[in-house]
Parts: sequence; C-alpha cells; structure tokens
Amino acid sequence: MFAVYAKEPNPTDPMASLVLGEMPEPVIEEGWLRVKITHASLNRHDVFTLRGLVDEKPVPYPMILGNDGAGLLDDGTPVVIYPVMGSDDWKADETIAPNWHIFSELVPGTMADYVAVPKRNALPIPEGLSTLHASLLGTAWLTAYRSLFTKARLMPGQTVLVQGASGGLSTAMIQLARAAGIQVWVTTRNDKGAKIAEKLGVNRIFRHGEALPGRVDAVVDNVGTATWEHSLKSAKRGGVVVVNGIVSGHMAETNLVPIFVEQLDVRGTVMGTLDEMHDMMRFIIANDITPEVGSVVPMTEARGAFRDMIEGRTHGKTVFTR
Repeated sequence: MFAVYAKEPNPTDPMASLVLGEMPEPVIEEGWLRVKITHASLNRHDVFTLRGLVDEKPVPYPMILGNDGAGLLDDGTPVVIYPVMGSDDWKADETIAPNWHIFSELVPGTMADYVAVPKRNALPIPEGLSTLHASLLGTAWLTAYRSLFTKARLMPGQTVLVQGASGGLSTAMIQLARAAGIQVWVTTRNDKGAKIAEKLGVNRIFRHGEALPGRVDAVVDNVGTATWEHSLKSAKRGGVVVVNGIVSGHMAETNLVPIFVEQLDVRGTVMGTLDEMHDMMRFIIANDITPEVGSVVPMTEARGAFRDMIEGRTHGKTVFTR
C-alpha cells in the first residue's frame, strides 16, 4: 500500500528520512479494526519522528507517520481515530497510563492507505462534523482542549495568553477559547500570524516578548525556550502556566522566585483522554466551530508540506487526502 514513512532517525536532515512509497498492509489482530484512510493530518510529532526525537519510545524504523486521521471501516462506517493507546487494563487517564503511546511510535501511523486501530480508538464521526475536520482533532485540538479546560480550568470572562498565533495548536486554542467566552491574547513573530489571529477573533495581539498591559489568568505555551521567561512573567498571582509544546526548543533557564512568590501553578499536558475527545467533538458541534485548515494536500504530495513545517511556514492544520 502507499504510505508516508520515516526510514530512519536523522536529527540534522529530517527530510532525508522522509519516504513516499510502498509499505506492507497492516495485520489486523483480534480486537482491532482496519480503517481505510481518507484524511490524515500533519503534526510536529511527525517531524520529531523523522529526527528521532520521540522521547523514551523505541520507535521501530521504518515507521509510517501520522498520529491523526479519519476514514472508513470495512463496513463503510465513517470514523475518526483517537490516537492514544496504552495498557489494556488501565481504566484511568489514558495519557498517564503505563506504556502509553500514540500512532507512529510503536505501531504504524495514519499516513497510509490503511491503518490498524484498537476498536476503542475508532470513533464514529458524529453528525455535524465533516471527515476533513474530524481528521485533525486527535493531537493539536485535543491537546488544546485539555490545556484550556482541564489543566488551566478557564471560565468565561477570564483571560488567557496563547504563545503563538498561527500554528495548528495555537489556532485550535484560539478558536476553542473564543467559543467558550474567554478573552484571548496572543503573541506572534510577524504580521502573517497577526492577520490569522485577527481573523480568528482574538482580543489582543502582541509581538513575542512584548510587555503586556496586565497579567492574565493563564498562559498556554507551546513555543518553549523562546517564550518561557515571558510566560512566567505574564501569569497573574495564583495563575496557571500550561506547557504543551517545545517548537523553539526544550531547554530553558527558570527563575524560581516568581513561581513560589506568585504561587504560579505550572502544568504540563499532552493529548487528552477518550472522554475529552468526545466532549471536545460535542463542544465543536454545539458552538459551530470550523477548525482552521491551512492547506489540504494529496498524500502523494506530502513532501512540500513537511518542508513547510520544518521551515516554519505552516498555519492552521495541514491535512493529507487519499
């Protein structure tokens, strides 16, 4: 079958590891289902896999890429894929289960003609949600939903600062927060990001590192090293700083004084639970949200989209079609 895969880890030249070609069709084990992929979305995790930066996961290369996707079961049922897997006997939060992983880490991912998924990971697409939009929800949008409502516990009328304005995770946080009645401030590096943020209805736009007119209830930071100091300075006394990404790097010096003096609550998060996935889809439908899509590209032309992400030119979500 056709697939987009990483042939080996390549920290310095990830594009050299990217292959568009043939891979074996998946073997369907008992309790699993075959999904014929129609849409699969691109995530920064795919670049991490090309670079060999998937922490503590013994990725068996060559590995088919893709965490998220949507398609059809063999009986024709349209489904969206919930990406988190783990221990079969774990009944609590899936994101902290022993041996938890997502597609393209220990099992082949979604950027292929077919993917094998556990039955519980194939969710019927609810009425009111298109296959295109369902296919991009599992990673960026689920992480954004959990960041805002589970980790930051934001309520209508409160203010959140989103570090970054144009990437898939940032646009998801903007759209979800605005729909919930939350005031949204964003930082961006350039005018392009500012235009995207303005289109999505943010309340205030600042350049990266710019002093804010006041401190906010919560900061959500997926940028990492470049914005970390600014994030800590921007949260109000007793506020929350949520870390859900490391686009600019993962090492940052931290002044511990404001964390304990200002009683800041620093939280990390990744992905979300199956219940949060269902809740998020209901929220999107109820609030008539149209997820921001930057581009829709045939999977056979994926190479250009990967290069754009590596070089920082993406906005919204990129979706590959078959």
